[in-house]
Order: sequence, then C-alpha cells, then structure tokens
Amino acid sequence: MSNIPSLISDLSIILILAGIVTILFKWLKQPVVLGYIVAGFLVGPSISIFPTVMNTESIQTWADIGVIFLLFALGLEFSIKKLIQIGGTAITGAITIIAGMMTVGYLTGSLLGWSQMTSLFLGGMLSMSSTTIIYKAFEDTGVGNQRFAGVVLGILIAEDLFAVLLMVLLSTLAVSQHVEGMELLDSVVKLGLFLLFCFVVGIFLIPSFLRKVRKYLNDETLLILSIGLCLGMVMIANHAGFSSALGAFLMGSILAETVEAEHIERLVKPVKDLFGAIFFISVGMLIEPDLLWEYKWPTLLLTFIVMFGQIFFGTFGVLLSGQPLRIAIQSGFSLAQIGEFAFILASLGQSLKVTDSFLYPIVVAVSVVTTFFTPYMIKIADPCVGIIERILPASWKQFLDHYASGFNTIRQKSTWNKLLKALLRIVGTYTSVTLVLIFIWMQVFAPLILRELPGWKGNILALVIILALISPLLRAIMMKKNHSVEFQQLWHDSKFNRGPLISLIILRILLCIGLVMIPLSRYVNLTVGFLLGIAAMITVFIILNKKLKRQSILMERRFFSNLSAREMEEEKHATINQSFANHLLERDLHLAEYDVKQSSPSAGKTLKELNFRQKCNVNVVTIIRGDNRINIPGGNERLFPFDKLVVVGTDKDLEHFHHFIEERYLESRKQQREKKSERVSMEQFIIGDDSRLANCSIQESGIRDQAKCLVIGIERGNTSLLNPPPTTVFQKGDIVWIVGERKKVLYLSEGERI
Repeated sequence: MSNIPSLISDLSIILILAGIVTILFKWLKQPVVLGYIVAGFLVGPSISIFPTVMNTESIQTWADIGVIFLLFALGLEFSIKKLIQIGGTAITGAITIIAGMMTVGYLTGSLLGWSQMTSLFLGGMLSMSSTTIIYKAFEDTGVGNQRFAGVVLGILIAEDLFAVLLMVLLSTLAVSQHVEGMELLDSVVKLGLFLLFCFVVGIFLIPSFLRKVRKYLNDETLLILSIGLCLGMVMIANHAGFSSALGAFLMGSILAETVEAEHIERLVKPVKDLFGAIFFISVGMLIEPDLLWEYKWPTLLLTFIVMFGQIFFGTFGVLLSGQPLRIAIQSGFSLAQIGEFAFILASLGQSLKVTDSFLYPIVVAVSVVTTFFTPYMIKIADPCVGIIERILPASWKQFLDHYASGFNTIRQKSTWNKLLKALLRIVGTYTSVTLVLIFIWMQVFAPLILRELPGWKGNILALVIILALISPLLRAIMMKKNHSVEFQQLWHDSKFNRGPLISLIILRILLCIGLVMIPLSRYVNLTVGFLLGIAAMITVFIILNKKLKRQSILMERRFFSNLSAREMEEEKHATINQSFANHLLERDLHLAEYDVKQSSPSAGKTLKELNFRQKCNVNVVTIIRGDNRINIPGGNERLFPFDKLVVVGTDKDLEHFHHFIEERYLESRKQQREKKSERVSMEQFIIGDDSRLANCSIQESGIRDQAKCLVIGIERGNTSLLNPPPTTVFQKGDIVWIVGERKKVLYLSEGERI
C-alpha cells in the first residue's frame, strides 16, 4: 500500500484537532475563530505535545484559497445599493475610524522603532473591525434589532469595501517600497477604472446569463458555476496587476445583485467555512510564544490602542454623521476589536516580505484579546452612556441634540445640483467603461486581428469593431439627461441657464471626439487635423443614428433591470416596507421580526391571551403565515408554529420582548424534556378479587380519557380479546395488556381507578 501524501495526513491532524477545540469554544460561548487559531497554535511548530504539521507550504496554499473564499463570501453579503442606502452615517463613520486608527497605528509603529512599511501595515490592521465577531456578538446578546446595531453593520459594510481597496494600495506600496504621491494617485485611478469596468460589465452580462439558464441550474451546477466565476475574476484581477482577494470580492459583489444571490451564498458557505477554517488555523500556526513574550509590552499597548481608539473614533465618527450621543457611544463600544482582515493584511505583508516577522503573532494576540472582550464591551455601553450623560455639561448635550436633529432634516436639493450630479455619474461611468474597453481591445483583441490580417485592412477592421462597441456608450455620454425634467425646468426657468446647459452638451461632445481619437490615431495614419475631422463626423453620425439611440436605451434598461432584480424580488417577499421602517427609525421606534418556533409556548394561543402589549410594551403589526399576511391582527387571532411576527417598539421594549419570549421558550423546552423522560411502555396486570376495576367497563374506568393509557388486549380464560371496545367490562381474573406512561401503568396495575 502506497504512503499517504503529507497533505492528507496534515489535513487530518488540523481538522480533527480544530473540530475538538471549536466544540470546546462553543461550550465556552466563544467565537469559533478563536478556536481555529488555538488549534493552529497546537499543531504548529511551537508545540510538540500534539502531532505537528509536516508540510506547511501546502497548508499555506490552502490558506490562500481560504482568503479567496472568505472575500468571495464577503462580496456576496456586500451590495453597492446597500452602501448607497446606508448613506452618510456609515461612510462618515468608516472613514473617520480608518483614517484615525491608521494614523495612530502608523505613529505607534514609528515610535516603537519599527520600519515604515511595518508601521503602515500595522495602521491598516488596527483600523478594521470584525464583521463576523460583531454579528455573532449581536446575535448572542440579543441587540441585533436595536437602532445602533443597524448603524454598526452599515459601518462594517463600508469598512469591508475600504479594506479591499486598502489591500490593493498596500500591495502597490509594498512592491514600490516607497510612498510617492503621483504613483499612488495613478494606482488609485487604475483601481477605480478596473472596479468600475468589471462591475458595470459584470452586472450587464452575468445576471442576464443566469436568468436565461435558470431552468438548468440545480445546486450542483450553480455551485460549480459560481466558484468558476469567482476564480475567473481572480485570474483577471491577477493579470491586471491586482490581488486575487480583490477579484474574489468583486465577483461576489456582482453576484450579490442577482436573484440567485442568497442561493449562491448558501451553497458557498460550507466551502467557505472549510477553507476559512484552514486559513485561521494557518494563522495560529505562525504564533511563536517566545517572540510573543519578547514583545509582550507592544502587544499590551496595541490592545489598549485598539479598544480605546476604536471606541473614540467610532463614537466621534457616528456623532459627526449626525446620530444621537447614545447611538454613537453604543456603536463605538461595539467596534472595539480587530478580526479577519487584520490576519489577511498580516499574511499579505509576510508574503510580500515587507513586514517584520514579529508583527504577525502580535496582531493575532491583539485580535484574540479584543475579540474575547467584545460581548462585554457591548453590554457595558449602556451604563457608560448614563455616566457620560450625567457628567456632560448641559450646553454640550444641547449642542449635540441640535446637531443630530438638524443633520437629519431633509433639505431640498437645487435643480442644478441634481442635474450636475446625475451628469457626473453618467459621464464618469460611461467614460471609464469606454476607456477600459478601448485599452483591452488594443492590447488583447486587435493584435489577433492584425496577425491574421496585416496591413490597412486589419487596421480598418479593428477600428470599425471597436467603434461599433463603444458607440452606444458615446451616445449615452452626449445625450443622456438632455431631455430630463431638470434640464427642461432649467431651460424654461431662465434664459441665463441656457448658455451653461448648451456648454455642458458641447463639453460632452468634445469628450466623445477625444475618445474616438484614441483608436482612430492608432489605426489610421493621417495628420491630426484630418483625424479630428473624421472623429467629428463619426460623433455626429452617432448622435443622429436612431438605431444607436434605441440600442443605447435598451442597454441602459438592461443594466438597471439587472441591478435592481434582486431588490425587486426581495420587495415581493419583504415582511417590512423599508421606507416605513426608516420612518420609524427617526422616531426611535423599530420594526423587528420574530419566528414562532415549532415548540413555542405561544403557539396555539391568541394575542389576547399572550397580551404582549401589556407585558412588553410592543405591538404586533403583522402576522405572516406562509404566503398570507394578517395586518393589524385582532386580539382573537391565534398564533401557529412557523408564523412570523412583525412587532414595533423601542430598543428597550424589543430587548425586553426578546428576553421574554426566549425565557418562555426555554421553560417550555425544559418541560418538554421532562415529559420526554416519561417513556411509554407496555405492561400486563391481573384484575384481582379486590381490584376496583372489576365489573367496570373500560370507558367508565377512565383509562383512556384520564390516564392517557390504552388497553390493547384482554386474556380471559382460553380466549383473547384484541383491541376490546370501550364497553368491554373487566372481570376478576382478566389479564389486561395496557400501553402508557410507566408511572400511570404501574398505578393502574395496582387496581386503582383513575
């Protein structure tokens, strides 16, 4: 028999130990991520008690795959529309935290005498809170429905996007080994063009493709196709000079906008869990106790900086965005940890060999400590709010109240502002896609044509094809919004508006002439004057061509249809109208969903009997039962298992309601377990001379109705009565066969009537 490859033996070691350790951490009610890190530490080279992994290079390869799937899954949870909806609060909070923590982290590293790149990477690691840990902590503490939880999750969504961009920028800086303004700007522009192009083209093509082949997609084919698309985008990002993690995240964010997003997320989860576990285990394998002890004081210092820095900058950022003081403090305390992105950045720094070896175990240790304290930080936020409100001067509190209320006031935007923003978005998007299309065509596809058809014929063919591809985009740049409500209103409101409006059209036409000049100058050898004339004629042809107009409109409709497909599908099945929910949030009221579990004590009872309004100060506004909705249910409406309740109340009321139904559920489960311990058994007994059951019918004895036991047979002399009718009368000497709970059966066997 051939020897087992070291990769298989190593995997068996780490997964068995990881399973045991994570079960222990589940029992201790700690995040499983910590369990993976501990398991990695135990199988790593630093510990000799357990079997040690022999081939760390293979495990590292699997860990790299783990990063890809972690980022892919993160992209599936991300949505560009979510980022737009959460708006200023999330963006302002995330930018404040990242900017503040990166600055503090970089300065701390520099003061400790660490290298410039190590300090930069340290700043990045300290600036990212853990989505996984916070989400789990909210779930465990039962505060997920509170207002500040929505703010925190919005900040985490924004941070995830910035984290991916930060990875790319740090990689660029690591390769160049120095910070230069123009080079950094060039990298940012290239990154922006790449992201925009891939996202727009991906949204235009992939949802349409999935919709057409939907009837052929089962779980197996959808999983294979999704992973294939993910790895394909990883390859594209890699060839474009960006990280594989960026490609995985980008494909996840594209698939997040499709109708199949939740299905894909569910299918990919086991794959992500497996490879993610291997990644976190590889993190633990790199912990060196001696090195950690040597740098114990920097570790303690960084732990202090993370916890207090995240609280300070998180609170300040949320306050800056216009949220009340209580929400800001609760949000800041929730963000006081670092997680998976710190590990990913640490791995990136080590793989690029630009960070010192001691940084990795230090960051892991800081993450472990801050993660452990996360649930406790969330719980002590409320008492801290009370203390701060008591010691804060009245003038400060008044200023913060006015600031928050003023920030949330809806202000009417000017017509010019609306028009210019819309034009900037349209022109920027279409111009970016056009430039990338031209670049890809000239670098990849045109050389293939010229190789098969050299000379002027090949040049003309390449030129015609690229112009045909970009023509609908150019027409959108020039003509979009020229007949919009804002444009017409400005045109008719004042004659002084007409000059600037015409100038905007002319500028866009000149931009398109410049875009046409790029391929034209490449494939046609004429003077600049002639080229400009040809470019102008092509531009006029694009404007006047009705077929291009129709094609441009259809392309735009298809794009926005694909972009909003998932949102429209979710609205059909949504339990809560989002605009109504947002309206309630402004008044510190929230809508929350609760499931009536199969064994819930509330099942079978009416709302009047349950009386949630008096007990918890919440109101049930909707009961969702399958595809049916019961809006504003009456007191006589009865609840059934698997119903979904939509209730409204304040943070404290919903928290009280959550604990109330959980306590009732646990008490009910306890009673059910006690009942389950009373097993059903089959016994026999004889009707004696002094038995009270003698000369009594089965029905009169109450065996069936009161004792919940069943007489299945009676032996009388040489005859046997199977399943005797209820009118059968017991006689002395009868041997009765009975089924029921053992205690009651024994009671009956003693001849007692129920």
